[in-house]
Amino acid sequence: MRFQAPESLSEQIAQHLGQRIVTGDLAPGARIQELKVAGDLNVSRGSVREALLILQRRHLVDIFPRRGAVVSRLTPELVNSLYDIYINLLCMLGRKVLERWSGRELTGVMGQVRELQAVIDALNSPGRDAAEKVIEAGFGVMRYAYELVENPFLEETLENFRPAISRTYFVALENFREELDSTARFFQQLAEAAAADDPAGLEQGIRDFGEHQRQQVLSILGTGVTA
Repeated sequence: MRFQAPESLSEQIAQHLGQRIVTGDLAPGARIQELKVAGDLNVSRGSVREALLILQRRHLVDIFPRRGAVVSRLTPELVNSLYDIYINLLCMLGRKVLERWSGRELTGVMGQVRELQAVIDALNSPGRDAAEKVIEAGFGVMRYAYELVENPFLEETLENFRPAISRTYFVALENFREELDSTARFFQQLAEAAAADDPAGLEQGIRDFGEHQRQQVLSILGTGVTA
């Protein structure tokens, strides 16, 4: 059993603001005023300042001298840098799962995928609620994999990518109606590769979906849609 310390106030504020950035409530280029946030949440400016530094490390805000914190913009360069690393980290996670566990011992993966499929089936159309629910269900599959691998460094690194990846997925899901079906097919492919003890198939599925998602987001940025 792993001990998990309670989240600090600054982390809670960072998650609150981060979710608003991911969902687009706080638009790219919007200034985040420490005093206003502190008043709205009834917290100290110091806690808000620490939260903004957390968001800066997660590439959701930029902090400028005399201007303060501003919601960062998704750029092709940022998206490419993000997916270059994230795809390889996911492949590493998948390989580690299959190194430690055989196909027969991975029935829990199928259960997690079925839960995600049920979430997708219950959604009528893409949109904010759909994106949030699918993102959460997808990371539920990853959390299951973390428990199998038991590598705290890999887990922490991937979790640090979660806000930025969630932001790009939210953008793709809001602009492409077929993204829900693509996500369902991706996780089904992962589950089947894991059950068949097929590391090559698992890695190929991760790379194919990662590149697909990268190109979706890049195409949106290329049309000039704010992201």
